[in-house]
Amino acid sequence: MMRSLYSGVAGLQNHQVRMDVLGNNIANVNTTGFKKGRANFQDLLYQQLSGAARPTEEVGGINPKEIGLGMSIASVDTIHTQGSLQTTGVMTDLAIQGNGFFVLNKGDMTMFTRAGAFGLDADGRLVNPGNGYRVQGWNAQLINGVEVLNTSGALDDLIIPVGSKDPARATEQVYLACNLDKRLEEIPEGASEATIRQNTWRVEEKVYDSFGQTHIMRVDFTRVPGQNNQWQAVVTMDPEAAVATNAAVGLNAEGQQGNTFIVEFDNLGTLRRVVDGQGNPSAEEGILGISVGFDVAGTTPEAEGQLVRQNFTLNMGVVGSVRNTVTQFAEASSTKVFEQDGYGMGYLENFKIDQSGVITAVYSNGSTRTIGQVALASFTNPNGLEKAGETNFLESNNSGMANIGPSGIAGKGKIIAGTLEMSNVDLAEQFTDMIVTQRGFQANSKTIQTSDQMLQELLTLKR
Repeated sequence: MMRSLYSGVAGLQNHQVRMDVLGNNIANVNTTGFKKGRANFQDLLYQQLSGAARPTEEVGGINPKEIGLGMSIASVDTIHTQGSLQTTGVMTDLAIQGNGFFVLNKGDMTMFTRAGAFGLDADGRLVNPGNGYRVQGWNAQLINGVEVLNTSGALDDLIIPVGSKDPARATEQVYLACNLDKRLEEIPEGASEATIRQNTWRVEEKVYDSFGQTHIMRVDFTRVPGQNNQWQAVVTMDPEAAVATNAAVGLNAEGQQGNTFIVEFDNLGTLRRVVDGQGNPSAEEGILGISVGFDVAGTTPEAEGQLVRQNFTLNMGVVGSVRNTVTQFAEASSTKVFEQDGYGMGYLENFKIDQSGVITAVYSNGSTRTIGQVALASFTNPNGLEKAGETNFLESNNSGMANIGPSGIAGKGKIIAGTLEMSNVDLAEQFTDMIVTQRGFQANSKTIQTSDQMLQELLTLKR
C-alpha cells in the first residue's frame, strides 16, 4: 500500500519538474538565441517479489514478479534546433545559420552563445551590451602594407576603431581602358589649333601624392604621321599649376626621360607594345605599362633645389586583349581610367560583416580594409554544454573541447549580419506538453488519494 503512495509522490514531484522546464521555455519564447529544454522521465527501482525460473522437463519457465517504486527524471535536454531569423538592420546584430556558437570572453572565462545582439563599447570592442562580455575573433595584422588574418592564431577581443584615421596613400598604379578612334586623322605640320584639338584625344584622371593631395594626370593621344597603328602619348602632370612638375616617362623609373611615348596596335586593333621616348620597345606580351614621375610641390628637397619625385605606373592593358585595355577601333574615342589605387586621408565611418564573419572597414575616403573576423565554436556534443545564464553556455566534461575556427569550416554555419536568431520555443508544442504534464500530475494525485482511501478503509476494519 505504501509503495503506491510513494510512487504517486515521485510522480507529483517529477511532473512538477517537467512543468518547471515548460514554464522556463514559455518564459523565454522571445529570448534571442534561447534553446528550449525537454524533461525526459524513466521508471525507478523495482522490488522483486520472486525471481525468474527456467523451464524444466516437467513445467515451463516462470517470469519474475516485480513491483515498480515510481519514476524519476532521466535527463533535462537542451534542444539545439535552429531558431527562426529576424532581420533587424543593425550591422552588429549577428545570427548563425547552421551549427556553431559565438565565443565570448569575461576575464579568464570563455563562454559560448547563439545570441548575437552585439554592439560596440567606448573602446570600440565588439561586446554583448547586456553584460559587457567581449566577442572573440582575430584582428587583422598589417604586414608589408597588406592586411593579414591569421585564423590559426590565438583569439583576441575584436576591435572596430570607428573614427580612426586611414592614412593617405600615394598612387602607384593607374589603369587605362580607353578606345582611340582609328578614324582620327594625322596632324600635319603647321596645323591650326582647331585641327589639333579635333584630332587629339585627351584622358584626365586624379592621382594622389603621399600627403593625399590630388594631382591631375593628363594624357594626350595623337596619330603618329606615316604610321597606321601608332599613337603618340604626351603625359602632363598638373597642367594648370603655376610651377612645372617636370613630368617624365620611361619603361622603368630609372629610364624616365621626356614626357612622350608611343602606343602601338596590331591589325586587329588590340595592343601590341609601347615604346618610350628614347625608342626602347617593351615586351610584346603580358601587361604593358609606362613609368611616370613628377615633382611633388611642398616637399622637403632631398638635394639642393630638387623636390621629392613620385612615380606611378600607367598601365595600358594586356597585349592582344580588349577587356580593360587600350584599343584602336573605328568607333568614337572613349575616356576611361577604370582604376587608380591612391586616396587621401579618411576616417572609419562604417563597417560591414560578411557571411564568413570578416569585418571590413569603410572609410570616408572610399577605401576599404579588412580589420578582423568573428570566430565560431563547435562541439562534438553540444547537448553536454552547461547553461550559465544570460543565454550563455560553458564547456563541460561531456561536451568535448571547443573546436574554434572561421564560419563554414568543420561543420560551422554561416554568419548573417543585421539579423538575430529567435528562440526555438514552439508555443503550440509547449501548451500541448503542458496539458499532458497537468494530466500526469492530476493522475498521480489520484493515485495518492485512492491509496489514502484504501488505508482509511483498512483502519475502519476494527470498529
